Amino acid sequence: MVALASLAWGCARTVPSTIREVPSAGPRAGVVAVFEGKASWYGREQNGQLTANGERFNMYALTAAHRTLHMGTRVRVINLRNGRATVVRINDRGPYSHGRIIDVSYAAAKLLGMLDAGVVPVRLEVLQP
Repeated sequence: MVALASLAWGCARTVPSTIREVPSAGPRAGVVAVFEGKASWYGREQNGQLTANGERFNMYALTAAHRTLHMGTRVRVINLRNGRATVVRINDRGPYSHGRIIDVSYAAAKLLGMLDAGVVPVRLEVLQP
């Protein structure tokens, strides 16, 4: 399990103070790591631009940017304000704003109910490959 977790979030072991690694209350099937922090979203201005993995950003796809998780990693994002959740695939790097843990696409933000707020507290559950 530790090997899977290290594969999922790369070599970066230090977690910025605004991002909290959450100790597991017990094994949850398919979850290799859990983090909490703030999420933001991006959409129209970046739509069609190249992402860090070389594909074109599609604001209507369930994708996200993360600083260290491997490209293609699937992550369940849970909005801690309203309990809504969705699964996204990491295909870009970021966010670069202090204190943010993930940038989700417009489609993911809509499902999470965070379009108006812009930035919300979230829990990330890194899923097994």
